[in-house]
Amino acid sequence: MVLEHAQKDTKRTLRTFHRYFFLFEELVKRDFKQKYKRTVLGMMWSVLSPLLTLLVMKLVFTNFFGRNTEHYTIYLFAGNIVMSYYREATNNGMSSLYGNKAILSKINVPKYLFLFSRNVSAFINFMLTVVVFFIFCIFDHIHFGFHMFAIIYPIICLAMLCIGVGMILSALFIFFRDTSYLYSVFLVLLQYLSAIFYRIDSFSPKVQRMFLLNPVYVMIKYIRLVVIDCKIPSPGYHGLCAFYAVIFLIIGSIMYKSLNHKFVYYF
Repeated sequence: MVLEHAQKDTKRTLRTFHRYFFLFEELVKRDFKQKYKRTVLGMMWSVLSPLLTLLVMKLVFTNFFGRNTEHYTIYLFAGNIVMSYYREATNNGMSSLYGNKAILSKINVPKYLFLFSRNVSAFINFMLTVVVFFIFCIFDHIHFGFHMFAIIYPIICLAMLCIGVGMILSALFIFFRDTSYLYSVFLVLLQYLSAIFYRIDSFSPKVQRMFLLNPVYVMIKYIRLVVIDCKIPSPGYHGLCAFYAVIFLIIGSIMYKSLNHKFVYYF
């Protein structure tokens, strides 16, 4: 019964999405125009921003953490682009409902479209940086093979994770404006706990396992294993990635469904 009910909800959502696809397209275009409005370089900033961050981190941390780390630039880059995507997608998702309150308070349209449009914009930016990431891999003599296709899996899981977290944050932000301030502090903590510029080998096995409680680190480690170590993670690790993606997506969907009718009263 539960599975049948879930299938009906999915079909209903897909039909609604197809019905409002034109609106979704226009929202994505609008988000891009707003983000790069009055900038000289436009979308180039999507690539330049993580590159400049990478440069700063490489200059600062190479002498401390990079001496004994093979392909340290790629190691840094992998963590940086995943964290940048997560930060952009979830931050934009958090303000997706409140930022469009003028539309939502007047027109009855599916509210998740505004969140999805923000996530698509962030995902396109992320994929641009992934292209640059592979260019860096070529210069750093990273081995390319069929194993590289495996990173499609964590990218899909990461996108689902960002949508789920964005749903949770956008719902909370409607009722509690403090959410944005608390989340900005949380992102700083999350960045330091995601082993972006350091390795966790020096920690005890128990502490290393605790890092797996961080879904962002789990996605970063998967990409590093494939790209740098040329290894495909275990089935259990695949399950862990899927678990984080699905659980946050379910929680976010439940919050949206249960609070949907209340949002408009708090704009």
